[in-house]
Amino acid sequence: MSIPDFLLEVSIVVVAVVSLVTNSSVLLCFTQSAELRSHVPGIFVLNLSFSNILLAALNMPATFVGVAEHSHRPFGDLFCQVVSFSETFLTSNAMLSMAALSLDRWIAVVFPLSYSSKMRHRDALLIVAYSWLQSLTFSLTQLMMDWGGYSRTYASCTVHLSEESGAQLPAFATFTALFHCSSFAFCLLVLCFAYLKVLRVAKSHCKRIDVITVQTLLLLVDIHPSVKERCLAQQKKRRQRATKKICIFIGTFVFCFSPYVITRLLELLPWIHIPRYLGITTKCLSYAKASTDPFVYCILRQQYRKVLVTVISRVMGKEHYFLSTHSTTSTLDTTDENCVVVKIT
Repeated sequence: MSIPDFLLEVSIVVVAVVSLVTNSSVLLCFTQSAELRSHVPGIFVLNLSFSNILLAALNMPATFVGVAEHSHRPFGDLFCQVVSFSETFLTSNAMLSMAALSLDRWIAVVFPLSYSSKMRHRDALLIVAYSWLQSLTFSLTQLMMDWGGYSRTYASCTVHLSEESGAQLPAFATFTALFHCSSFAFCLLVLCFAYLKVLRVAKSHCKRIDVITVQTLLLLVDIHPSVKERCLAQQKKRRQRATKKICIFIGTFVFCFSPYVITRLLELLPWIHIPRYLGITTKCLSYAKASTDPFVYCILRQQYRKVLVTVISRVMGKEHYFLSTHSTTSTLDTTDENCVVVKIT
């Protein structure tokens, strides 16, 4: 086994494990918190998490086997059709879920007073239904046209045109271009529009707070200069924090998906050959987005962290309770008639 193959296999395993653990943690938070379930964005988060879990459970292991068995085709036609169908559907669905989350935040920030009427649970379900419909349209088209198969360039079962179907190249190129325009390009456009609008509103709010803060500090003539500097520094950090979050939302999307999309479009040109290791690397980058989504959209937020810490504390508390009970049973005074009941919350 060569070093590049070993590194790629390790990367796929790490990404798959992290994706399963983190996205499952998000689902666990929803099952344990009625507050999270009541929020409209939770519908988009659930849709995104389910897509990432299925991608990590089905497509990532198939790519791992393809990298390990690079000398020959490791899968049959039927299995490859199923895996390539799921990849097209899950990738498109995940991207559209990210776009829906960005639109939800845009409405919440730009139209805070009318958010409850503009984004209801019914509206969120309609958006998710559209996401499923678009994803199914492309995946079913791929299935009917027999454009799913094993690609050595990406060591996986994916959208692929066999050499025997060279006459279908114009139709296949049109399908590939439409798929990436309606998924990657469309979602990137929505993300940039929504989050840049959010950033503009956030900076506007920060400027208003800055003016109020400066006016207040000028009135407090007896306040120490270091306190004034600290207040102004905190205002600056708030502005930088808003910009940093927007850069993370858009940057992770572009960094993970754009190399793979570019290689898929370039390989349509007959005079361009994509090296195998480059193709697999771009594939691994697109998989990495599934492992970063829970951190970007959920786990780093205070509501999710609070629920997750509560669940972990509850589990650890039960384990500690049972261990302490068994370890102290022999030392209990049986003559004591009082009974203490411990409720674990």
